[in-house]
Amino acid sequence: MSVSQNEVTGQSSLKAKAGKYLTFKLGVEEYGLEILKVQEIIKMMDITHVPRTPAFVRGVINLRGKVIPVVDLRLKFGMESRETTDKTCVIVVQVAHGGAGGGSMTMGTIVDEVSEVLDIAGEQIEPAPEFGTAVNTDFILGMGKVAKKVVMLLDIDKVLSSGELATVSKVAKVA
Repeated sequence: MSVSQNEVTGQSSLKAKAGKYLTFKLGVEEYGLEILKVQEIIKMMDITHVPRTPAFVRGVINLRGKVIPVVDLRLKFGMESRETTDKTCVIVVQVAHGGAGGGSMTMGTIVDEVSEVLDIAGEQIEPAPEFGTAVNTDFILGMGKVAKKVVMLLDIDKVLSSGELATVSKVAKVA
């Protein structure tokens, strides 16, 4: 049985995605972010709304003197908005933008609940499913199979399009 070059390349790129992931919930679904992208996790705090921004941009917060934009992942993923609970929190992440040499931006992402940090091996990661050209899944690094559950591993740098990132970046500067 021969293995194609694409299969070998795909398997090695999945192995490269192995590592520690901070897992969190949005509704019943579980997601993971590369731990190296996570700056900190903070309790939900007052968010200052910025007018004329997309619905998924909840506004800005003052984090130790620095104004950072906050995105609601539920709204970004087309889910219904949900009341804040004592488990709702903001994961502060570093997002690369502007392509090579473009730098990074600090941004908050609202999630329903932070779960745990998982160490996911390369052989536990499957490629993102194909849904055809109508559905963009570029922001999914892969599907982590942990115990009996599946964790959708997100590429936080690609969750927002470059245009959306530019908008979010402006929000922080305007506020």
